[in-house]
Amino acid sequence: MVKRVMKHRLRNITYYFLAIVIGLLCSCTHQFDNHQNTPLENFEALWKIIDEKYCYLEEKNIDWDSVYATYHPIFDTMKIEKFEDNYRMFDYLEQMLNTLEDGHVNLYSAFDVSVCSSWYEGYPKNFDAEILSKYYLTDYRRAGGLNYCRIENDSIGYVYYSSFADGFSYMNWLMVFNYFTDCKGIILDVRNNGGGSMENAYRLAAPFFSKDTVVGYWQHKSGNEHDAFSELTEMKLVDSKGIWRRPIIVLCNRRSYSAANFFVSIMRYADNCLILGGKSGGGGGMPMSYELPNGWMVRFSSVRMYDRDMQSIEPGVRPHLLVNQHSEDKDDLIENAVDLIYSAYTK
Repeated sequence: MVKRVMKHRLRNITYYFLAIVIGLLCSCTHQFDNHQNTPLENFEALWKIIDEKYCYLEEKNIDWDSVYATYHPIFDTMKIEKFEDNYRMFDYLEQMLNTLEDGHVNLYSAFDVSVCSSWYEGYPKNFDAEILSKYYLTDYRRAGGLNYCRIENDSIGYVYYSSFADGFSYMNWLMVFNYFTDCKGIILDVRNNGGGSMENAYRLAAPFFSKDTVVGYWQHKSGNEHDAFSELTEMKLVDSKGIWRRPIIVLCNRRSYSAANFFVSIMRYADNCLILGGKSGGGGGMPMSYELPNGWMVRFSSVRMYDRDMQSIEPGVRPHLLVNQHSEDKDDLIENAVDLIYSAYTK
């Protein structure tokens, strides 16, 4: 067991190092120079940061010059004469940023944080925490951030992972598989998972691959033009000898975002796996931050990510099987996943 764990750790250096490199590219905070602390200068600085550094203006066909023309007159006449005027400036900057429809774009001040919700509004929720806790996740165990139990008379393993920010070790994962030894399949639920660490996404996916697999590509902004990007870099998942070879069903919904969205895109290439539920939330751009003249921070997407077929994962990943939640006393997605696992043994 020790040799197996050590070998896994050594082989996983490839994607851990990649996660670190991308993190270093995106985690630094930059200052924007040559601007005074006035409403107009803060607006100009924010507009220019997005114009030169944001990675999806071209892909999303956003007319950023039109946004400038809309908001410039507002900030040209705006004055900060009392503290409450900062709220008004913040709200207009938030409106401007929300035209990007990107959950990775936020404005941070001492008194507020902007949040964009348009990327998931209007989609079915496809998740009910009360139904889950009442009928399925009733007597469960915890291995790091993984909540797991056996359902259907112990015949199917179920794992709910609520956040990729919650860590777990390779040994945690092995203990979960050990608990599911006699199960016919696993349901892996990342609904309402807002993301977190890419490293955890790789670690969660690795046991379901039997060989080294290219799972996507990434590139970062390399200049100020909207189409200026670096060469593509492979994202490769290193196998863990295919620990699990029976059916695996991944459940996702529109609130499966960022690292969860990346995980869903990876699992489309896993052995014996089906993605079930709704289209994931997207969030394919790794974020970085800049500081405005007044000290507020803006976070935005600066690295574009694609799946293995060179499709951008920013809009979200479509499931193999679209299933929506309708019942009031059962989880329709889990029930469909159970039926699919059983059907794999009756063909």
